[in-house]
Amino acid sequence: MRRALRGQGAARGIALGRVRVRLPQALAVEERRIEAEAVPDEILRLHRALDAARRELHGLRERLHGALAQEVGEFLDLHVMILDDPELLHGLDDLITTGRYSADYALKLQRDRLASVFEGMHDDYFRSRREDLDHVIGRVHAALHRRGDDGARGLSGEILVCDAIAPSELAELQSQGVVAVVAATGSPLSHSAILARSLHLPLLVGAAEALVHANDGDAMMVDAAAGEIVLEPDADDLQRYHRRQAQLGREQAQLSRLRRQPTRTTDGVDIRLYANAESREDVAEAHALGADGIGLYRTEFLFLQRRELPTEDEQFLAYRDLVLGMAGRVVTIRTLDLGADKADHTGLALRSESNPALGLRGVRLSLAHEGLFLTQLRAILRAAAYGPVRALVPMICCREEMVAVCALLEAARASLVADGLQAGDRVELGAMIEVPAAALALPDFVDLVDFVSVGTNDLVQYLLAVDRNHESLASLYTPRHPSVLRLLSELFAYGRRNGIPVAVCGEMAGEAENVPLLLALGLRDFSLHPATLLEVRRAVRECDLASLRRRVRSLLRAHDRAGIEAWLAR
Repeated sequence: MRRALRGQGAARGIALGRVRVRLPQALAVEERRIEAEAVPDEILRLHRALDAARRELHGLRERLHGALAQEVGEFLDLHVMILDDPELLHGLDDLITTGRYSADYALKLQRDRLASVFEGMHDDYFRSRREDLDHVIGRVHAALHRRGDDGARGLSGEILVCDAIAPSELAELQSQGVVAVVAATGSPLSHSAILARSLHLPLLVGAAEALVHANDGDAMMVDAAAGEIVLEPDADDLQRYHRRQAQLGREQAQLSRLRRQPTRTTDGVDIRLYANAESREDVAEAHALGADGIGLYRTEFLFLQRRELPTEDEQFLAYRDLVLGMAGRVVTIRTLDLGADKADHTGLALRSESNPALGLRGVRLSLAHEGLFLTQLRAILRAAAYGPVRALVPMICCREEMVAVCALLEAARASLVADGLQAGDRVELGAMIEVPAAALALPDFVDLVDFVSVGTNDLVQYLLAVDRNHESLASLYTPRHPSVLRLLSELFAYGRRNGIPVAVCGEMAGEAENVPLLLALGLRDFSLHPATLLEVRRAVRECDLASLRRRVRSLLRAHDRAGIEAWLAR
């Protein structure tokens, strides 16, 4: 029987498929004891399941490349670490050997013990690691009960309905043919949502009713943009779906025609669209779509995928290929931005900070390891010999940090000259504005920078004191907050008055719906994921800049999000 449900769109798109329900990872396993003589075989069975889970994670890691290797890889590596945790493994063996529990029940008991430890922590970040524990335990539990090909039943054409979805699963699910994901929990601003948008995989979150009412094999229609879910759609629903599908096809064809069109408003003002990138694939796509350059190249992927620090030559070759790939268009290389939720395997980034979002991350980490930072700056300067390069420093909050960076940049150049290595004549230096203090203190260090780039993801989080991955606070985390817009307006105006280019490189710049708002505030340089570049270009080409600027005062007088969205709707 037809049933209409609602969810919150996290990654746009439509899909029609069969339902595959995955119940929450908490294991509903009955207590079962085994005989003493069965203990060795039960331990062997458990360790075979653990090995199978490790192989699955390793296999997925090997299949990833480019952006996915960074976004998904860090979560896969964390899951492998959990599987290798001595406390988990010794506890399981002890429960089977001493308690004579079955492997299934031992797994449940040990999961519950460790979950209680995570839940008892005072920091939200560490409490959130319980989800990773549940995904790992769920993977091992599935391996325990796999028989032959039973566990490989195809997912092609199916819509996964689940309690929660981890970033580490999304690429794997898409490769298996899943056409959409409907989750009972989650945030549109989570890592999973950002990755789903990059994969163009429709994702709805906050759809708890779907988990209650959906059954394996049901037909389901989803429209993530509208937050709509229909179980057992009727003839009218199917006609609507096919009309929508045809409409999206026409829109995509229209977008494709914009590849070589200028990013120009209806009143003739050119806007610059740069691409965020972290792989050769991203660079190739940015070039093909006519991006004005690379506005943010994330270098940490070179560190996240390995257990030893990359050498100067390895970094140089990666940066050189990036510069050559953009064929003369400017490339902005962000210096190492490890820390917070991005921990490497070399021991460089701290894993046990009580508040990692406010801890040793970004430029703070680089300045704490000057030798490492000097190596990266040398590699950037060497790459600049092949084309225009800018260096962007993350998490700046005061003049002292920029002074230290400038000194190291000059030291790197001097050391290259001493070694007889070629360096670019000039590398422009920029600061990321992610910390409210940096936005307020920009006049104090503006003489040290050639440009700035606003990282709205962190800026909004710090300005509003709201964790963007905190599900229960999702409604509070929004760039459409009066304080955010007023701060951005002041930054753009300050940049114009002082001849300093100001770009926005956060998620806010990649959403076409925000284009009129950002143009009205004074933004002229956008930096966004290549996947949304054409949509943003189309939005720019539909705007009359002069008209938007005339209306900016009423925008800045808005008292709340509703007022801002009413302004956008006019």
